[in-house]
Amino acid sequence: MLSAGIDLRKIRERLGLTMRDVESASFRIARRHGSEEYLVPPSRLSDIETKGVIPSIFRFFSLAAIYRKPVRSLLQFYGIDLDEINSEWGSSQPARSHIVTVDDERAAFNIPVKMDPGFDLSETSDLGRMVQQWGAVPFTVLSRLQSQGFTYAYIGSEDYTMYPILTPGSFVQVDESKRRVTERQWRSEYERPIYFVETRDGFTCCWVSTRLNSLILQPHPLSPVQVRILKHPQDAEVIGQVVGVAMRLGSQVANESRESREFSGSKSNAVLLPSGSLTATTSLAATSVSTRKKLG
Repeated sequence: MLSAGIDLRKIRERLGLTMRDVESASFRIARRHGSEEYLVPPSRLSDIETKGVIPSIFRFFSLAAIYRKPVRSLLQFYGIDLDEINSEWGSSQPARSHIVTVDDERAAFNIPVKMDPGFDLSETSDLGRMVQQWGAVPFTVLSRLQSQGFTYAYIGSEDYTMYPILTPGSFVQVDESKRRVTERQWRSEYERPIYFVETRDGFTCCWVSTRLNSLILQPHPLSPVQVRILKHPQDAEVIGQVVGVAMRLGSQVANESRESREFSGSKSNAVLLPSGSLTATTSLAATSVSTRKKLG
């Protein structure tokens, strides 16, 4: 921590700023934000630079602004690398499905810039062997490559709505331009489109049918989850169609016993009407977490 303070002092001295200069600048920042937490008095700055005291998140903000440095670069003085956050996602397994937010603060990403001429998208391949050259591409350039609005979502570890097509723990890519529900006679369950739906309880991936002003959220027949009929758009909204998925295989063995217990009494409230439509009144067993604005 002491070496981090020394690095901060070197930055201040290179800029020709005194401790009083830092205090004056932080006072203006604190006044604009209406909080004294942003204020960096000389006594506190001295403790940070000479005694290894760690600045608060608000003072980190002020120092980054005053020293013209990104917050992530100041955090690196303290051994914190924000680029490692995504690699730590495996430390937790959220039970609820949610939208995945990709860190967009990186200045550049390493991506394949040259592929083997023999690479064929129609064949299953080892991508590591197909990449001939990696290169750093600025994130601003990557953003221009986006041709459609995609949302990336994570299927919660307890969300069995589309199991076994979409296993819990999968990542899905959602095309937000495909919100209109398509209905016709599908030749197989793999041909029928899966939609990413937001409800008052959160998010879920499922098959969708429309009836008047309602959406019928239909799980896979082998799923322990029940059918739901929700009012549209008050209680349910289609975010888009699932167009891609990344999932692990063979990881559901540990959940077999729990799943079988859920399945034994899961669909008692689902009734198949003579017309072939489904009706149900119970809610989804594993609801979802949302970072979007809640419906209604």
